[in-house]
Amino acid sequence: MPSQPEPTLPEPRRPEPPTGVKARRVLRNPRIWVVPGILVGLLSLLMSLLYLGGILDPRGDLHNLPIALVNTDRGATVAGQQQNLGEQVVTGIATAPGQGDAVAWRQLDEATAQEQLASGKIYGALRVPPEFTATVAALGGASERPARPTVLQYTNPGVGSLGSSLAAQIGQQAVHQASQALGAKLAALPQAQGAGDAARLLIADPIALSTTVGHPIGNRSGLGLSAFYYTLLLVLAGFFGANIIGNGVDVALGYADNEVGPWRARHPVVPISRTSTLAVKCAMSVGLSLLTSSLIMLAAAVILDMDADHLPLLWIFSVCASSAVGLGVQAINAAFGGLGLLISMFVFIVLGLPSSGATIPLDALPSFYRFLSLFEPMRQLTDGVRAILFFDAQADAGLTRAWVWIAIGTVAALLFGFAMTRYYDRKGLHRTVPELA
Repeated sequence: MPSQPEPTLPEPRRPEPPTGVKARRVLRNPRIWVVPGILVGLLSLLMSLLYLGGILDPRGDLHNLPIALVNTDRGATVAGQQQNLGEQVVTGIATAPGQGDAVAWRQLDEATAQEQLASGKIYGALRVPPEFTATVAALGGASERPARPTVLQYTNPGVGSLGSSLAAQIGQQAVHQASQALGAKLAALPQAQGAGDAARLLIADPIALSTTVGHPIGNRSGLGLSAFYYTLLLVLAGFFGANIIGNGVDVALGYADNEVGPWRARHPVVPISRTSTLAVKCAMSVGLSLLTSSLIMLAAAVILDMDADHLPLLWIFSVCASSAVGLGVQAINAAFGGLGLLISMFVFIVLGLPSSGATIPLDALPSFYRFLSLFEPMRQLTDGVRAILFFDAQADAGLTRAWVWIAIGTVAALLFGFAMTRYYDRKGLHRTVPELA
């Protein structure tokens, strides 16, 4: 018998793509544009106003920038009278007209000024040396090359490069004006009348300015900006970590889809209350902050060799700070659902960055940002990190305030978050999974 051909199996057919509504039809529907357009537009407008509004005119927005005036002049005899010209210079700078409230001059003794430089309470200092009057008195003498009286200016890079620079510019201008005022007085003295041309030029503008660092920081400190960027890492770790944890928990409990590339899956729904779900997310945020803070410290202090002392304290502070941010984000997301991402982004990042006082000092920001800095988390955390990195972890350098606000933020987040979820649970507003049409 002839052999029968073997039957051939049909080739498997690829699933046809769904033939539903076309993209152009969806795009022609104006309703799909309304909500995204409003949210994206408002976000762009507000971010532009907030970020640019705080940086455009720091000199014009100056308000009570603290700078110290230190007089150590012992005085001497000038034109037959015992005088202390250093005291006159310091008083003249502090009371000069036209300053408004831009600068808050603090007349301090030398020890107090050094203490406030070392705790970040002042942005710089001007110091009149002990021999100032004696040097001025010698200007009209017989010496062909008399020593020029010098005022010392101390900068404080730990408060930020821009803040220290503003203080240095203000100090330079103040000393120049004081020098001209002193020169006018010296030119009227009898001993200046017979001086040579070079001596008269020196007498007309007698004071020299010498600038040095008052409270040094390490070379690997980003000119004082490492505290800001380290704080930003802690905030971002808490913020993004909380959102990643929230989405991961929702996927694991079956309340959100798990999409990876073209694959989509959903786990069986686990019956759990909103309050219990929030408890899971909060516990994970605190737990994973141990990991994120350790990795941030590893990258910054070990791999990149950032200048940092008090590493155990910095690690504990980092964990608590990142945990507080994470708990705040979880509470906001639990209360507001999908809008929680935008709200928490504004609370912790959009409003926090321009009001942190890290890149531009608070004293050079408009009053709106100074108001925000009273409670915005990033300002409080920046002060704490700055105190640990640059000011020997002194409590009055901002560390105590930071710890207090971490505690307040943690308690407020837990009270608000669990109050809202318990309210939703009591009202029967349980999380449901929408049926696919």
